Amino acid sequence: MRSIILFDDPKLRLQLLPFTYTRPIAGIRCGILTIAEKWNAYLQTEISYQTEAYLSDRFPLVKTEDPVYINGALCPDALLAEAIEKMPSESVLFSTAHEILAVRTIASNWNPDDDLKYLTSIIYSESVVLIRQIWDIFSNNGTQIKADFEKITASRTSAELTDPFTRCYNTDNIFIEEGAVIKAAILNAENGPIYIGRNATIQEGALVQGPFTIGEGSVLAQGAKIRPNTTVGPFCKVGGEVSNSVIFGYSNKGHDGYLGNSVLGEWCNLGANTNNSNLKNDHTPVKLHSYATGALESTGLLFCGLFMGDYSKAGISTMFNTGTVVGVNVNVFGAGFQPKHIPSYSWGGKAEGFTEYRFEKATAVANDTVSRRHINFDATDEKILRKVFEQTQEHRQY
Repeated sequence: MRSIILFDDPKLRLQLLPFTYTRPIAGIRCGILTIAEKWNAYLQTEISYQTEAYLSDRFPLVKTEDPVYINGALCPDALLAEAIEKMPSESVLFSTAHEILAVRTIASNWNPDDDLKYLTSIIYSESVVLIRQIWDIFSNNGTQIKADFEKITASRTSAELTDPFTRCYNTDNIFIEEGAVIKAAILNAENGPIYIGRNATIQEGALVQGPFTIGEGSVLAQGAKIRPNTTVGPFCKVGGEVSNSVIFGYSNKGHDGYLGNSVLGEWCNLGANTNNSNLKNDHTPVKLHSYATGALESTGLLFCGLFMGDYSKAGISTMFNTGTVVGVNVNVFGAGFQPKHIPSYSWGGKAEGFTEYRFEKATAVANDTVSRRHINFDATDEKILRKVFEQTQEHRQY
């Protein structure tokens, strides 16, 4: 029996921090679905993970006698899925840049650092989408929304839009799941699809330009302005102006303020009037903190905003500069632009100064945040966060 295992490439995992502190690479959301959910949709089988040991209780590895290892940063398409399905035993599929896309081997405990010389090499000549850097998440988001939309909605019929005061443009490119509520909004899908998840709510006066997706149970607030290539994951509350950004899930940006060319993890909260810059005044490429080098590195992008790890929060009127990276379980607040890198488990702001966010206090807040959504915060969650606290301790030098 075949099993599909999505593996973390160590180099890419480091480049994709802080999001991979708390999830495998394949848990990253880009488009409508996470990478793991995309592979499940294409291969129609359960997915498991080869990831860091401290994450394995939450994201277990399940292996059979015929395991196929797929790069967890790789977004599927029909041609790629077919090529992987056809791989013979004891083979490796490479991209034209010689990146490992997939491995099929019965060798026990295979991992990406193993010698591949004993495997038959196959070059996949088509282009691929690999999430190599954190900014690739929003850079690829528009095209991934379109790809996921086609996959999810194929041979299906959208629920009806019953509100007579909602204006739609290109209704064929709008798909509404059952239970969604839309009132007095403008949905413009002329330049890309709009996908509205089950039981989602789009409130009065919201203005939406596709490509756009809102996940199950999420709420788009009154008067929200959503520009293209934006993903709001499941169970979020989002208001204000959002452009070309990805919010993984269970996070809130409920009030006015601008979020652009940015990525928020899960269980984040941006206070009212929180804003980020996404373009430098001198129009030079944006630099941001690299976990791989420990220094500011160029993204090569003119537009690049905020990246915030899970469980982090910003107080009202917080200002984030272009290319700001915020770690896991950060509580940031106060006047002026915040530093371009705020390490995990930091408490404070640039004007007030930072101290370490005590693990017990941070965990209590995380527990309360999760429990308010009627989800159990358990010992596994605490174990993961404790490991992140320990791993990042050396970076908290204030």
